[in-house]
Amino acid sequence: MVRDSEHREVGRPQGISVVGLLLLVNGLIFLVELILPRPMFQHFALWPLGDAPATLPLLLDMPPGEFHLWQLLSYAFLHGSFFHLAINMFVLWMFGSPLERDWGSRRFAAYYVLCVLAAGAVQLVVVSAGDFAPTVGASGGVYALLLAFGMRYPNQYILLLIPPIPMKAKYFVIVIGLVELWFGISGTRQGVAHFAHLAGMLAGLVLMLAWRQRPPPVDGRHG
Repeated sequence: MVRDSEHREVGRPQGISVVGLLLLVNGLIFLVELILPRPMFQHFALWPLGDAPATLPLLLDMPPGEFHLWQLLSYAFLHGSFFHLAINMFVLWMFGSPLERDWGSRRFAAYYVLCVLAAGAVQLVVVSAGDFAPTVGASGGVYALLLAFGMRYPNQYILLLIPPIPMKAKYFVIVIGLVELWFGISGTRQGVAHFAHLAGMLAGLVLMLAWRQRPPPVDGRHG
């Protein structure tokens, strides 16, 4: 939950927002995953470079896939479970909505897609050099939104769920970044793409700093 501590006026995009479109597309794709899990994961998950080991453990007797360029984006629209989808979409809605109202739809969409691509590229290097496993999930883009929210509204309070304590957004971003770095380096919580999360945050930081130096064009849908 986010509690306001700053007064601001923001524009509201006309028609369906990018956040709303992302929620809809991710939900529909998850339904397709339930119907056709094997081809969806084989062709659209982010697969490492090289050949899969013969002993690679996969669910549903799924044949291993191979890397294709489009997977650097498509992986972010697949999720491994309903809980995985629900958490990512909740965070996308909660932190992405105010950012889109402030930035406008074009800038928000560019930020999200570029951070997803950066997270995917880093994750591709990590899994190709380490444990061979496919990657799915919007978390790289979602962590980039957390970073942007913390920089854009540093003094807004976020009410954490576990533990249920309020924390300013700027401190929350620092804490979550350090936690992800520790998990990634130590190998804690295997099966989670910690370096993709960090890459999404780093790409978001670069974009935020670049846009501060040179503001992007005004979005016509930012009313």
